[in-house]
Amino acid sequence: MLSLRQQQCLHGMGIAQWRKRTSIAASEAETIPSSPTDSAAAELPVDQSPTTVPVEAVTTAIEPIDPVDTEIQATSPPVLDHWDGIINSINACSACELAQNCTQKVPGIGDQKAELMIIGEGPGHDEDIRGEPFVGRSGQLLDRMLAAIGIKREQVYITNIVKCRPPNNRDPKQEEAKQCQAFLRAQIEQIEPRVILSVGRVSAQHLLETSQPVGKLIKDMHQLPGSDIPLKVTYHPAYLLRNPSAKAIAWQDLKLLHKLLQ
Repeated sequence: MLSLRQQQCLHGMGIAQWRKRTSIAASEAETIPSSPTDSAAAELPVDQSPTTVPVEAVTTAIEPIDPVDTEIQATSPPVLDHWDGIINSINACSACELAQNCTQKVPGIGDQKAELMIIGEGPGHDEDIRGEPFVGRSGQLLDRMLAAIGIKREQVYITNIVKCRPPNNRDPKQEEAKQCQAFLRAQIEQIEPRVILSVGRVSAQHLLETSQPVGKLIKDMHQLPGSDIPLKVTYHPAYLLRNPSAKAIAWQDLKLLHKLLQ
């Protein structure tokens, strides 16, 4: 074996040295540094070795995403052609600020095939707690009014223009009533009542699409717009509690209602 000095001399003269292949491989392995990609490639299975893919192939292989497919389904219209769909849609509704402040929704209660449908203005404090319309003092008076003409609460369907309690029992705003309009219309279509009793100013004005005062609307017999359903307007029981003298007018309304149901 040549000494280091002798190897340097031969190299300076341009004379190649004869070496064993095994020693060459070992020498090159010592002088060529390894890289992280070398070790990572070595760990890959044979059929998963990295390959170079043209950019064109990648861009053509990926289909564009339809933005419609990524939209939140909450924007879809509610299902209102059956009772479960109506109730579920009411409970899931967050279309106005009333839904953010109420304890629970108050869809309605009673016979879903009732001949008489009673529509009030909006849930109050007691209704908001129990989730049932007309359960406070107003509800107790309404029960007595119905009993006076031989009708039980269970025989009618009772609901309101809006399904959530307005803060501090204020009147529902027009835009809030409009948000619940589809729910109310769907309930009327499912029940198909013979007569509708509208109690209170907000209820009457919204159902009849008018701004006339309730005192004037009470004097006439009406028809629900877009249908042939008779609609009778009367004072809200809460108003009667504050103004007992108006009970005589409400009694005349009840007698007419009784005739319509015969």
